[in-house]
Amino acid sequence: MPKVLQPPDLLRQIAALEDRLARLERAGWERDELPLFPTSLHGLVYEDNTSFTTYWETIFIPRAGTLALAMVTIGDQVSAVNSGGEWQVKFNDTTVVASGTVPATFTYSFPTVSISLLPYLNAGSLKIQLQARRTAGATTGGKYGAGGSIGLAPTYARLL
Repeated sequence: MPKVLQPPDLLRQIAALEDRLARLERAGWERDELPLFPTSLHGLVYEDNTSFTTYWETIFIPRAGTLALAMVTIGDQVSAVNSGGEWQVKFNDTTVVASGTVPATFTYSFPTVSISLLPYLNAGSLKIQLQARRTAGATTGGKYGAGGSIGLAPTYARLL
């Protein structure tokens, strides 16, 4: 008996591709890990400044719609006085796109943010900075002599 080659069912293939695309869009499509670089020569990046100081930064070409960013922060303890502060994420040295607080509890906190990069997709490059400052706590003593320090480090930065 001769074998008959069935023509491909184009509608079935299109439906399968649409279903696969819908699953990818719902789950997010992880594209790349964004490296951030410390701006300090200290082993652990922490500072005791009361004005915002850049701890980590990088320059990249935005090619994805979202930046998923997670950080770890900690306030210092000097002579039983806990120091707390604020953190912010800044684009191109001017635009604050996310911010939060560093609790004055001498414990780690793990803030996460999801930042839309859609307004920047046509930009040739984008500078991102992770900044922090001390707003409460000891004002003398500590590692550098000007009071408690605030520690800040990224745990991941993913372009989705």
